[in-house]
Parts: sequence; structure tokens; C-alpha cells
Amino acid sequence: MLQALGLGPAEEAVYTALLAHPTASARDLARQTGLEKAETARILLDMTTRGLVTVATEARSGAPDSADCGDARYRLTPPSVALAPILVEQRNALHRAETAFSMLTEQYRSTAAHPAGSVVEVVVGVEQVAHRFHQLQRGAQRELLVFLVGAPIAVPREDTDMSESSALDRGVDFRVVADRNYLDGHEVAGDMRAALKAGLGLRLADSLPLKMVVSDRERAMVPLDMTDAGGEPSAIVVHRSGLLTALVHLFEKEWAEARPLYATTSGVRAQQTTDQQPTEGELEVLALLLAGVSDRRAASQLGLSIRTVERRTRRLMDLAGADSRLQLGWHAARAGWL
Repeated sequence: MLQALGLGPAEEAVYTALLAHPTASARDLARQTGLEKAETARILLDMTTRGLVTVATEARSGAPDSADCGDARYRLTPPSVALAPILVEQRNALHRAETAFSMLTEQYRSTAAHPAGSVVEVVVGVEQVAHRFHQLQRGAQRELLVFLVGAPIAVPREDTDMSESSALDRGVDFRVVADRNYLDGHEVAGDMRAALKAGLGLRLADSLPLKMVVSDRERAMVPLDMTDAGGEPSAIVVHRSGLLTALVHLFEKEWAEARPLYATTSGVRAQQTTDQQPTEGELEVLALLLAGVSDRRAASQLGLSIRTVERRTRRLMDLAGADSRLQLGWHAARAGWL
């Protein structure tokens, strides 16, 4: 923990040991930390010079800063006094680094030998694609716009979840349009429900033209289609340009037309795209299907023919716009049919 404030492992061990006692000598601290007494005395002398500790009592013989003195006792300077200046300096250093980063980025864009090279980068390979993806998501300060299509290739789903969580924790406006087929699978549905509750904006589209992530409307990343199955994953990173503006416009268009989803205390619901609702008889069939009951058994329990059960199931799928019973169940939960 203290290494983040500039203390080395040995210094942190001495500091932590001294934290547990009002005062302690170099001999006491060496015994507690397992360090040599001479090294412990040297560390205490250095920490005294830096104002992190003070001498409580002097040795009866010799100076208190002597490495051979075992009688001097030390106490911690209050952390709010000793460590606060270090923290302020680190914050200032981070601010200077961010300023330098912005200046270098702008200089690179303005002095690139080939203008097209400052607009579009080609990234090849799993590690490079994943690295640039995380840079875009973790570097976003204001807004993330994402198209989700198909199964992840270069970036595992669990890594994507971590980036999403980090962005939401920072207060980034995070909006996602997902291809309807992307939500097939219970683990994805659970992840999406948690993300919605954390503040993610999510909408469903019947189909999307591409995968995409846009960070702060300054950079976007789009995977490239592979011409051969054995090729490495690759993507283009688009910087501020007319092309980036077009990608943002495409996102906003799909967002406006997609079906909104939102989290509730009981799960996830979507706005209805039709005024038609399932009939009571259709909901009875749906309840049995979602419970895992076969068509034949559902027909028997409801006193219907199998053909009637199949017809009601088909109409439910049409109302939901679903291609499978798994999608029907997902839509039923979102639409609050049960």
C-alpha cells in the first residue's frame, strides 16, 4: 500500500511495524520485521530525514542518528502531516503527465508525415487488438458508444466486463446497442442485467452492420473482416476525422431506432414495439414452456391439442420477434409478460 507513496518494501515493513506501537527502537523493529538491525537503523535514519518518523528519546550514549545505537526510540509523524505532501506531489506529477500526453498526441497528429496515417491506424494480432481496445475503454473520460455483434474474438468477455465496470465507476456515459443474437446465452443475460443496474444504457437492434467502440468521440475501433479463416484478428483505430463523425452518426441512428432496455427490481424489461400483448391462454403456455415442460405435457396439463400449443408458441415468438425459444424467454422476462 505504501509503495504507491514512494516507500520501498523494507521501508513499508518498518513503517507498518512502527504503526502498531507508540514508540519502538531499531532493535525492536528489526526483531518484528526480520530485517538486520543495521539496515533497520539506516531506514529509520532516512525516514527521520524525510520527516516520516521522529526520535522519541535519545540513546544514553552516542547520537540518536547512529546506526549502532539501539536505545533510541522512534515514533511515527502523524500520516496526515508526513504523507499528505507526498500525495499532493504525486497528483501534480500525474497532472503534468496528462498535460504532456495531450500535447504529444496533438503534435503527433499535426506533424505526421502521411495525413492518412494520423486518421486511421491498422492494428494486427490478438494482443495488439486487445491492448488498443482496453486503451479506448479505460481512457474514456466522458462517453463510450458500443456496437455488440457476434462472439468476442480478441478480447474475452470477462475482460470486457472489467472495462465496462471501470468506465461506469468513473461516471462515463456508456451506451450500447446490441445485436439481438448477441444476447443468446444465460451468462450474457446476467452480465447485462448487472451492467444495466450499474447505469449502462442498452438497446437491442435486429441487426447491426459492424462491431465498434467509440471513445469520447475522439477515437473509434472497428474490427476488420478476415479474408481467410487462418488470419490474425485485426482492426482499424479511427481518430478525429470525417470518418469518425460518420461512425458516431451511424451509432446515433441505430440507437434511436433500437429497442430500449432497462433494469427493474425483478430483472430486465424492454419497451414494447407493438401494442399487441399475449392472451391469457398464450401466457399459460409460456409459463409452462419456461418451466421446461414439453409441448406434449403442456397440452395435456392445459387440456389442449399439441397443435394448439405449437400455434400459441409460434404467435408468442412472432410477438417477441424471436427466432428461438431461448430468445422468447429472454424477451418475456424483459417485457414483463410473466
